[in-house]
Amino acid sequence: MYFDLSIKKTLHTVDGIIDLDVEISANKGEIITLFGKSGAGKTTLLRIIAGLTEPENGKIVIDSKVWYNSDEKTNLNAQKRKTGFVFQDYALFPNMSVQENLLFANKDEKDVAELLKLTNLKNLENRKPDTLSGGQKQRVALARALVTKPDLLLLDEPLASLDHEMRQELQDEIIKINNKYGVTIILVSHDLAEIFKLSKKVYIIDKGVVVNSGSPEHVFTHESFSAKFQFIGEILKIKKADSIYIVDVLVGNNIIKVVATEKEAGQLKIAEKIIVGSKAFNPVIKKLPIEQYGNRIKNIWFEKKDS
Repeated sequence: MYFDLSIKKTLHTVDGIIDLDVEISANKGEIITLFGKSGAGKTTLLRIIAGLTEPENGKIVIDSKVWYNSDEKTNLNAQKRKTGFVFQDYALFPNMSVQENLLFANKDEKDVAELLKLTNLKNLENRKPDTLSGGQKQRVALARALVTKPDLLLLDEPLASLDHEMRQELQDEIIKINNKYGVTIILVSHDLAEIFKLSKKVYIIDKGVVVNSGSPEHVFTHESFSAKFQFIGEILKIKKADSIYIVDVLVGNNIIKVVATEKEAGQLKIAEKIIVGSKAFNPVIKKLPIEQYGNRIKNIWFEKKDS
């Protein structure tokens, strides 16, 4: 395994004291996602990996190099760990141009020029961050993290503040970067469509511990959900029409309408994420268990009977 982590740390959160006790691993070039409610310990875990926060005990090994081992008293500082860290708020130097932001991280002008081209920033290289859009700033942040040629790229909800179209564009950018450089990526995300699109594996973290892990399909769906096709969407509206209910679901940039019974509609809420599929020409809806992680994940299923 290229990356292995096993750490413990006591955290003081708004919900009280929790014990962060996590084991995760990744193969070379994989994208894995940390998923869970706010305060579960995901960002702290990224900071521990980067060397910005020290755990109480455990170990971190990447490509056979020991970054942290409490038994051996090994703890490489952040400067010696080859990580690229992309924050949600970009963290760019406001007084530097796009090119200067990258050159600050890597003085090799050839490397900088390559990243500017790859991330479609060449025409913006002389611009200051305050003249850029949110998507452009995030591109600069990604390029600056990559120009150091990291062993691990850590992404802390980097696309959360962007609109849907820009999120899609930058997700494609991350895939392109991953394919070109083969860098292992650890992503924190709450967006299920993003997780399905990017991730090989997802770890569900609740109150400091991993409560489930596996492929997004394994974690968020169910093997008996054998629909011919499946889409992840967000509920926009639930409206009664005679004896049935019409559920408007946003899937990408499209809105689809799904018929639901009164019982089904009563279990659904606006803004919830669901899976919509088709089985024998009948709609199938699965409510995704976003807020229901504990020692056990509870799935609620709604399925129309075949006519």
